[in-house]
Amino acid sequence: MAKGVCCIGDLLVEIMRQNVGDPLDKPGIFVGPFPSGASGIFIDAIARLGIPARFVGSVGRDDFGTLILERLSRDGVDTSRIKQLDEYTTGVAFVTYFEDGSRKFIYHLARAATGQIYPDDVDRACLQGIAYLHVVGSTMFINRQSAEACTQAARIVREQGGRVSFDLNFRPELLTEKMMQELFGPLLRQAYVVFPTEQELEVLTGIQAVSEDEEKRAEACAQLLDQGPQIVAVKQGGEGSSVYTREKSFHAPPFQVEEVDPTGAGDCYCAGFLAGLLNEMDVHQAAQLANAVGALAVTRKGPMEGAPFWSEVMKFLGWPTDC
Repeated sequence: MAKGVCCIGDLLVEIMRQNVGDPLDKPGIFVGPFPSGASGIFIDAIARLGIPARFVGSVGRDDFGTLILERLSRDGVDTSRIKQLDEYTTGVAFVTYFEDGSRKFIYHLARAATGQIYPDDVDRACLQGIAYLHVVGSTMFINRQSAEACTQAARIVREQGGRVSFDLNFRPELLTEKMMQELFGPLLRQAYVVFPTEQELEVLTGIQAVSEDEEKRAEACAQLLDQGPQIVAVKQGGEGSSVYTREKSFHAPPFQVEEVDPTGAGDCYCAGFLAGLLNEMDVHQAAQLANAVGALAVTRKGPMEGAPFWSEVMKFLGWPTDC
């Protein structure tokens, strides 16, 4: 089986408050820009784990776009399918963190380059040799053409013998049930592995209290498995993760680290899980690896800065580097 992974999606820079608790509606000091975007964080993380990685997306022909392209290229991502656009600027997110762990964002995305992804940007040549196409729900929510590009890419990859990985990653308050079915239904039916949070599970399935009740969580995951996926890996943040297949389910405990910046932990978790599968690990090992990658991701300031290299994760886990 080929080992390459392709991702279609959002690329932006993140500019954050230097001090925890500083609001965005008052003058103050920011740090950054840091390369970001859920899809961008994922592809950078999986490239750092030694997996051949390709990205389809767009940035502005500006300094922020150059920053992103240089970072991805340096970490081994094939950026030949990332467009640099003269008529659009690179997307920007301003963010501040609060003592309770919550965050607040102001986005410049609607008229930014990140939304200029079209079905014509993906073709069979672009997806040749790809073992997994990774799709992030937030990309499909940018606009209709981005969603159509993801759906088309998923179809092509499956026709060519590859698999689809789907990180739901959506803001529940912005989606109706009809919108979810229209956007996510085709991807769920084509996906091999799906990565929801507990809140996303509740919204998508209508089953409540999945975070408090294991039977409810299992019921919700069974509902997703019935739609086509072979694996549902539930991201539970500081509680670790829970994995469900048609044959079994288990909980993978978390690793204790000092959290500096939680942004990107879930994206890095997905990268770790796929890296495990592509290195022929079973789902238990893949979940352990994913938890470790997600844990290390929060130890440095900046969305991509904590994404570890393969050797770092192996050392953290105490596994041999050729594992």
